Amino acid sequence: MTVSIALFTQDLRLHDNPVLHAARTSADQVVPLFISDPAVEAAGFAAPNRHAFLADCLTDLDASLRGIGSRLTVRRGDAAEQTARLAAETGAGSVHVAAGVTGFAHRREVRLRKLLDDRLHVHDASVTVVPPGRITPAGRDHYTVFTPYHRAWQAAPRRTVLGAPRALRTPDGIGSDTLVVDGPTSPALPPGGETAARARWRRWDVDAYADVHDDLAADDTSRLSPYLHFGCLSPTELVTRALRHDGPGAQAFVRQLAWRDFHHQVLAARPDAARRDYHDRDDRWHHDEDEAQAWRQGRTGYPIVDAGMRQLAHEGWMHNRARLITASFLTKNLYLDWRIGAAHFLSLLVDGDVANNQLNWQWVAGTGTDTRPNRILNPLRQADRYDPDGAYVRRWLPELAHLAGPSVHRPWLFDGDYPVPIVDPDFLGDRFRHGRP
Repeated sequence: MTVSIALFTQDLRLHDNPVLHAARTSADQVVPLFISDPAVEAAGFAAPNRHAFLADCLTDLDASLRGIGSRLTVRRGDAAEQTARLAAETGAGSVHVAAGVTGFAHRREVRLRKLLDDRLHVHDASVTVVPPGRITPAGRDHYTVFTPYHRAWQAAPRRTVLGAPRALRTPDGIGSDTLVVDGPTSPALPPGGETAARARWRRWDVDAYADVHDDLAADDTSRLSPYLHFGCLSPTELVTRALRHDGPGAQAFVRQLAWRDFHHQVLAARPDAARRDYHDRDDRWHHDEDEAQAWRQGRTGYPIVDAGMRQLAHEGWMHNRARLITASFLTKNLYLDWRIGAAHFLSLLVDGDVANNQLNWQWVAGTGTDTRPNRILNPLRQADRYDPDGAYVRRWLPELAHLAGPSVHRPWLFDGDYPVPIVDPDFLGDRFRHGRP
């Protein structure tokens, strides 16, 4: 009786899972394994919101596996050591894992290879649609501009979508640990797991996406980013299903998935971009902890910024347009280091993905891949354009409910107790790379 191990990482699903598919076809029995590695916690990436969501994902994955005759084994410790130990316990002849792009994932793979040698099989088309390094510009190891990457990405072949296994045999007598969730969480976290992810995908109208994805009040984006981060949904399956609609909404949604792949290929080539400027613009960031704290707490005096930060604290998620506005305000108006904002986002976001979070922050800050590094998103113009009636702001700032329509975006023009803007509205476009006004 042959045994293989399917080591789950950012692919917590049964549908379209190359790791699970390969493990099942290579052996008579499969041990589905997830390892809670203290190194993730030590690095600060096991934030309470994501840890709670992860616990939901693992509970759902275990239930789905039990439905086909298997179960999930959870171990705590060094990922490579625990995997090698379980391989020895079960006599596993192969271990399958999805390729990652972070420095942590690279180090894990090196350790696994050292302990398992040729028993390790790494699958590179599980976390992204197009694996990092599969498409490259002439003479370079990765694309630095999205538009040419997108053209190559669209032309790249995609693997076939795999079905979920109908049955899976797992050896008896394997001990499992319990994942312990510690720390306060945001009060309105979404439910984790593949079951919730697929239900949300079925309910969501992708055809309307092109018209509403920037409408803050409509709140009609897919909200699938947490499920993509933990691999509860396959990006390859989402692209395949979306393109069956063949309309502007589907094309716009697929473009966002291409952006996700773009950032993954950048980080795979430049792992240090998680903490260092991708492009050195000779920034000399301003330092003001009071302003940084006002931004974190949603009391900058600019309701569109404060509403986004309130949503983040309450839901562990923020509308993408609000992410752009709040990030631009921190880096371009307050001229504070993008790493301050990136760290705060990672401390709360359920979808806190290193590649997407850090590189999107760098894009906004002008240190990343944006071809217009001096771009400034004026929060008032953004509010007027993407929340013209003020409904998004009033949803998250009930203390401003008495201000009707777009007047809610400029409370300083009316009597009230709302915080005074920490940046003079007349200088919103002038503080970037300049001294204090």
